[in-house]
Amino acid sequence: MQKILITGSNGLLGQKLVEKLKNNPDFEVIASARGENRLPAEEGYRYISLDISDKEQVNSVFEKEKPEVVIHTAAMTNVDQCESEKDACWTLNVTAVEYLVDACRANDTFFVHLSTDFIFDGKAGPYTETAEANPVSFYGWSKYAAEKIVINSGIKWAIARTILVYGIAHDMSRSNIILWVKNSLESGKSINVVNDQWRTPTLAEDLADGCILIAKKKAEGIFNISGKDLLNPYQMAIMTAEYFGLDKSLINEVDGSKFSQPAKRPAKTGFILDKPIKELGYNPMSFKEGIAFLAKQI
Repeated sequence: MQKILITGSNGLLGQKLVEKLKNNPDFEVIASARGENRLPAEEGYRYISLDISDKEQVNSVFEKEKPEVVIHTAAMTNVDQCESEKDACWTLNVTAVEYLVDACRANDTFFVHLSTDFIFDGKAGPYTETAEANPVSFYGWSKYAAEKIVINSGIKWAIARTILVYGIAHDMSRSNIILWVKNSLESGKSINVVNDQWRTPTLAEDLADGCILIAKKKAEGIFNISGKDLLNPYQMAIMTAEYFGLDKSLINEVDGSKFSQPAKRPAKTGFILDKPIKELGYNPMSFKEGIAFLAKQI
């Protein structure tokens, strides 16, 4: 039985990981996040309150628990907030990774680190694992700096890069493009959706599966773990409207210049998934299947 520690277990990906791993006879699951446990289930795992930006806390949890694997999902991911709160972003996305890496080194723990397509400038997507990083936002720089720490750490590590994760949090605390489009159109609201940013959107359950495959195999290196369809948000919105039989004429196609956001976004990312499919047996849903999957959960 492997002892696995999940950081950020109150977040969307953290929730899905705990859900999939709890009661799995191969894993002893320790969920951790800052503050109270917000997961609905209480069986099949243990919860520890852990502030990853506190070095002493990190060290004491590792010394006590001695996890064999850590899946590190906790991060500051609001791209615009990272632009305006750079110190907080750096503390959570970079300094905390240094603490975790040091603790992994001391306890011989395999470290699975979550990263993002925002380390790229979006000029040459879709990307393979070996593509050259060139972030265009502070968030992107913080995640790229964290990758460098992990890669040069001398520990056993894997990096799971992902893109535009969507899914349903158990407390509905997070919206996503599908819910937003569905709710807006159902209430007869007209919406503006950009057509000049390209992504391979990722179902949270698929991302969790990818992380678990990495953890099970202790597969080292960088893996692209995303959806397989390269789409822009306008296409995603149209597909959502079609699935739920809603009025597509309420969706206005606009380009990104219509929105003023503090942080710059890469234009076209997306991932090539040959490596995770071949080496991990990763098999994500299509975006259409993802919509249907969410519809069942709603």
